[in-house]
Amino acid sequence: MKRVLSNKWSIAVFVLPTVLFFTYIVIIPIIKTAVYSMLSEIPAIAKEDSHFVGLDNYVTMFTQGKRNAWWNTDLGTSAVINSLKYAASSVFIQLPFAMFIALLLVNGVKGESFYRNIFFIPVVISSVVVSLLWQRIYKDLLPNLYDILGMQMPKGGILANKDTKMWAVFIPVLWQYVGYHMLLMYGALRSISTDIIEAATVDGATGARLAFRIQIPMIKPMLKVCLSFSLIGSFKLFDTPWILLERSNKSLPALSMYIEMFQNHKYSYASAQAMFIVVECLIFTVLLNVLFREKKEKYSLPRKETA
Repeated sequence: MKRVLSNKWSIAVFVLPTVLFFTYIVIIPIIKTAVYSMLSEIPAIAKEDSHFVGLDNYVTMFTQGKRNAWWNTDLGTSAVINSLKYAASSVFIQLPFAMFIALLLVNGVKGESFYRNIFFIPVVISSVVVSLLWQRIYKDLLPNLYDILGMQMPKGGILANKDTKMWAVFIPVLWQYVGYHMLLMYGALRSISTDIIEAATVDGATGARLAFRIQIPMIKPMLKVCLSFSLIGSFKLFDTPWILLERSNKSLPALSMYIEMFQNHKYSYASAQAMFIVVECLIFTVLLNVLFREKKEKYSLPRKETA
């Protein structure tokens, strides 16, 4: 096996099928989408009417006042800002809560297996089912609760009010995937050697000190994975808002891209939106790699003393 792995040609033979498959289903579509985003229309559809427009589609996306822009803040439909809000809520609310649960479970709780499974159950439920469940909560349960408490519902309802609808969309997604991140963190915490935990406990590190000084720093690679999944999922969020906002809202990038392509038939403009989502995910992935990059310590060999 070592002889095979040391042979570069053997490695290339094993890796080549995966590289070709990845290139065909990922790299080539991204390149074609980038080309389409700089045309007035896709050639296969518009034929002779298609021509090069450069970055016009990208400029339109961020031009305030345009009907199909992502930056219509006056209408409360700034897709980019909404996606960043969801990313922030995911990073600063969902992940810390998942970490809190994971620390509680790994440090010994009666019925640990039961609670672990309970928090993970929403993850295995279809996003469509979760969305329909929360839709019934917003449309049936909450109005009755407001009546009982003598409070007034937001104008138009939770899902129609521009001040509440996006947070109403974020809550089900945060609730559904908190168990997923919890399980990833729980597994990483369980992999820490018991000798390290026992030594830290003997030295007086317990509770919060043990968590912040020993456990959390030792699972940084898993935290990076959770942050990556959380951010990328935030930028391409589609299914839950598509159902809760009843398929007619462009308040998130993926929703706007879908509506522009399949309802408004603006394929090149939708391609520009798709490229923005791809670039956005790549930028934040690179930033995470920089943030979690381990600093390499420089060691110098001692000089020999000459007589």
